[in-house]
Amino acid sequence: MFDLWKRLIALLNTYKAYDPAAKSRWEIALLYPGPKALIMHRLAHLLYKAELFFVARLVAEISRWLTGIEVHPGANLGRRLVIDHGFGVVIGETAVVGDDCIIFHGVTLGGIKFDPVKRHPTVGNKVMIGAGAKVLGPITIGDGAMIGANAVVVKDVPAGATVVGPVGQVKA
Repeated sequence: MFDLWKRLIALLNTYKAYDPAAKSRWEIALLYPGPKALIMHRLAHLLYKAELFFVARLVAEISRWLTGIEVHPGANLGRRLVIDHGFGVVIGETAVVGDDCIIFHGVTLGGIKFDPVKRHPTVGNKVMIGAGAKVLGPITIGDGAMIGANAVVVKDVPAGATVVGPVGQVKA
């Protein structure tokens, strides 16, 4: 229980450090959609791992109604993830997101197949994904990469690279 409390405080502190407009952890916990979606996702993910699929999806659906952020309960999300202005964020079932990442509104971590296989992206640590970006398929985004706003990414991105443009071109 103490570890869960420490994780929650760490998440709220991350948001506070990230957003100069945030006045308190209470404000972030109660009024920011990202932390609410992440907290509810943790519960849904535990239920999903326990194979309580219907209940997990119900928790995820309630979270989506409350926050406008859709995260499948099967997705694996790292620590201190910031979902900023998260309305319209969609994270698919087999997606993996590393620690200390920032995802802006309108981002999709989606699949390109309907097969029951790994079909969503794996995102490394300290990755920033700009507003409206679409990261699609079983690709890997390396640690420290930056995905520009509205980029469409369908190929692996090396660590530290920046991807910009509607066709997702890697810039050195």
